[in-house]
Amino acid sequence: MNRQRIIEQMRERAVGRTSNRRTFVFGAAASASGVAASRAGARMQGMPLAAPAFSDTPFTLGVASGEPLPDGVVIWTRLAPLPFESFGGMPLEPVDVRWMVAEDESFTTVVQQGTAVASPDWGHSVHVEVGGLRPDRWYWYQFVAGQEVSPVGQTRTAPAPGSPLDGFRFAFASCQRWDHGLYTAYRDMARQDIDLVVHLGDYIYESRIGDGASLRSGAFPRIAFSEPRDLEGYRYRYALYKLDPHLQEAHRIAPWLVTWDDHEVYDNVFGAMNQEDGGGEMLLARRAAAYQAYYEHQPLRRDAIPAGPDLQLYRRRQFGDLVEFNVLDTRQYRTYQGRACGDRNRIENGGFCPASLETERTMLGASQKQWLLDGFNATSARWNVLAQQVPMSRIDNDASPEIESFGDDEMDTWDGYAVERDEIVAAMGAAALARSFNPVVITGDVHANYVWDLKSDWDDGTAESIIGTEFVGTSISSFGDEEIDNDGGFTTECGNRNGNAHNHLFDNHRGYVLCTLSPHQWRADYRVLPTVKDEQATASTLTSFVVEHGRPGAQLAGECVNASPDS
Repeated sequence: MNRQRIIEQMRERAVGRTSNRRTFVFGAAASASGVAASRAGARMQGMPLAAPAFSDTPFTLGVASGEPLPDGVVIWTRLAPLPFESFGGMPLEPVDVRWMVAEDESFTTVVQQGTAVASPDWGHSVHVEVGGLRPDRWYWYQFVAGQEVSPVGQTRTAPAPGSPLDGFRFAFASCQRWDHGLYTAYRDMARQDIDLVVHLGDYIYESRIGDGASLRSGAFPRIAFSEPRDLEGYRYRYALYKLDPHLQEAHRIAPWLVTWDDHEVYDNVFGAMNQEDGGGEMLLARRAAAYQAYYEHQPLRRDAIPAGPDLQLYRRRQFGDLVEFNVLDTRQYRTYQGRACGDRNRIENGGFCPASLETERTMLGASQKQWLLDGFNATSARWNVLAQQVPMSRIDNDASPEIESFGDDEMDTWDGYAVERDEIVAAMGAAALARSFNPVVITGDVHANYVWDLKSDWDDGTAESIIGTEFVGTSISSFGDEEIDNDGGFTTECGNRNGNAHNHLFDNHRGYVLCTLSPHQWRADYRVLPTVKDEQATASTLTSFVVEHGRPGAQLAGECVNASPDS
């Protein structure tokens, strides 16, 4: 049975149920007074609309999938025919959405289908946890609401844990401030043959957007540029970002694993919210709104449904015997970074300030930390990955015995939680030796590309202290096109940067990191753009690093190319 016939059957079934359930027409053609009256009645009736009629597509924000398991994935969409209207231009009542999953793009072999309810309580978002699928294979999916049909998405299930896997390819990205640049990097990512996308946070930014700041064509309402402070405001901000066609395409072509950073609420907020000082209730209310909007717009499972200002996002996903991702939350449970070294500079007299070395300071919180440590001693994968937000390695850009300052927000990184960081690194290194796995950390947040060796002793310049590798990816767009100087501050360098043996790369182009894994090697290709201001800009590989199984630390895979944003 082909896709068109299935779609027609889905429509017929929906229309056939309208004898005791109303049809609703909404969108740009509906009058404001008529919508308001109908919404009031719908709220009282409380039955899902079986056959809504739209004046325009409700699938303006695209489709997505994520959280792959061996027997299934999450498929996602959100109905929003008018994304900058209240409730996305939808009625204040549930709406039936049909969905189907097939083994082929033409939908000749449909393997799962059903009806989901898009509820106004969750912004008419749809999160379908599709089960009963076969491991390690591609599937295609689609949604139907009324007579409207969504784009076709493609997704992939994970191989069964422990099953042999010869190769795996994924991309990781972070920090995509909409008003700082175009999402051309996602256009390049969507053209790669990848099994997974890992997003490490700052999916949105909460700052007010200045009038005329956008590089994009088209008109956007002023309300989309206001700083979000409540649920409606955060929904508008996600809509603004998700309308981007390159971001939509990157979601459409592969499943995603996501975690947040701080700007999903606002800058450096998470630690501050753990303080019971002035404004605490207001901050918690804002966090609850931001958490709900985050869930509504990401392909997450139901166990990530927020409970007010709380949402457990840390989790573990394994792909065969090759790679396991420990997706961390380094924001929600951390000790407040403020009031220690002024929240900015961890350096005092050439060393760490005392507060950064306090043993009770935590980045992960007790429960998440124990979960992570337990996982090190149970993994069966060749590559064990921490997918997380802020730099874990000790940051030192000076060859002298003194530690050079990294810059603003140093207490925001793992250097501000040095005791717990060193405990995690030591445990990971010990487990890696015992279980023959390779530790790798992938990181976002800092809008630059780095490659660092993870070390059991940061002052030991020998290879014996290296236990793993940290790959830090630059931003998709945040900070825009920065000038690349030749004074050592913003230069592209490969090898031992500034004489420190564990520093291998620094670069501040925009882009993402493409990772290709085999049982024998991890290869990281740093994909960069010459500019984020040109829709036609072409990405290229700046440089590549490899890690060999059983040989901790990164090695340069080829020539390191020095390039500038205007080259």
